[in-house]
Amino acid sequence: MSGLFVGDQVRSVRRPMLLPGRPGIRRRGAAALMALACGVMAPLYAQNLPSSPEGTRSVNEWLTRMHEASRQRAYVGTLVVSAGAAMSASKIWHVCDGAQQMERVDTLTGAPRTTIRRNKEVITFVPEAKTAYVEKRESLGMFPDVLGKPGNQIEQFYSAREVGVQRVAGHLADMVEILPRDALRFGYRIWSERQTGLVVKLQTLGEQGAVLEQVAFSELQLDAPVSMEKLKRLMKDTRGYEVHKPLLRKTTAEAEGWRLSEAVPGFMPMSCHTRETTSAGEPAPGMAPMQWVFSDGLASVSLFVEPFDAQRHTQESAAVVGATHSVNRRVGDHWLTVLGEAPTATLRRFAMALERTR
Repeated sequence: MSGLFVGDQVRSVRRPMLLPGRPGIRRRGAAALMALACGVMAPLYAQNLPSSPEGTRSVNEWLTRMHEASRQRAYVGTLVVSAGAAMSASKIWHVCDGAQQMERVDTLTGAPRTTIRRNKEVITFVPEAKTAYVEKRESLGMFPDVLGKPGNQIEQFYSAREVGVQRVAGHLADMVEILPRDALRFGYRIWSERQTGLVVKLQTLGEQGAVLEQVAFSELQLDAPVSMEKLKRLMKDTRGYEVHKPLLRKTTAEAEGWRLSEAVPGFMPMSCHTRETTSAGEPAPGMAPMQWVFSDGLASVSLFVEPFDAQRHTQESAAVVGATHSVNRRVGDHWLTVLGEAPTATLRRFAMALERTR
């Protein structure tokens, strides 16, 4: 779900995620190591309705249809994210004029928070703290922009199976399962609105089809009268707020002195950033906190590398929050946290493959 699609909306519904020990740098994925979600939701099955009239689509055809849907529609809806006993919800306003996409996401559960995004520009308002966080995010939705890249290998690692049709938030939706061909990634059950292709519901599937996490619109108005000009005004209005803007520098892992000794099948590097120092003097090469993002076209995995701190980094561990898993380990004078929507075994492969080159 690329760009301003359900994947990014999910991340706005969840709590902000911070780079370990470095406030201000957002992680991708679920809330940072919050209380472990227990149990899974019972899977839902399609009603006995006719299948899509277009016939069978390939994985790439399904993902392309979903990718383009949000670029062509304005809509307003309530999006609910649930993982076991944990649940969060947000109100979403989305609009696109063909060149720009904008959306506003207001939390309906937990602490009040408003996130407004225009393409890659994002500002998050936290009213209780009178604080606003400004950042730029790569256009990596739930399904990042891998479809049009040379060497797209999505179909080597996933297959698609059309299941039937269900109603979601009052809209008929084609139901498709995108299933992994190996044990390094999760599967997905997706409901795509029949006329537009917009994703209206998504379940992330673990072993034996267990639902690890569910994202769904509880109500949705397509072609809603959303004003881009109003969203632009709201985005610029920071009166009464203390504005924080993390200083991020685009780089490469190689330039920072890191590499993977062995690639993880299907996962391609998408971006790499470090956090610039705000004090006098620059950190030694390779010592600035770094985030290296990979994707297989559906799932994303982030490698966070920072200088080792014996007081904070006391024990190597692993954790699970819905569909988001994490592992960490010490690598020489650095501490590595690998986090993503992938099985723990996949994250461990990344963790064990990361090595210093200088």
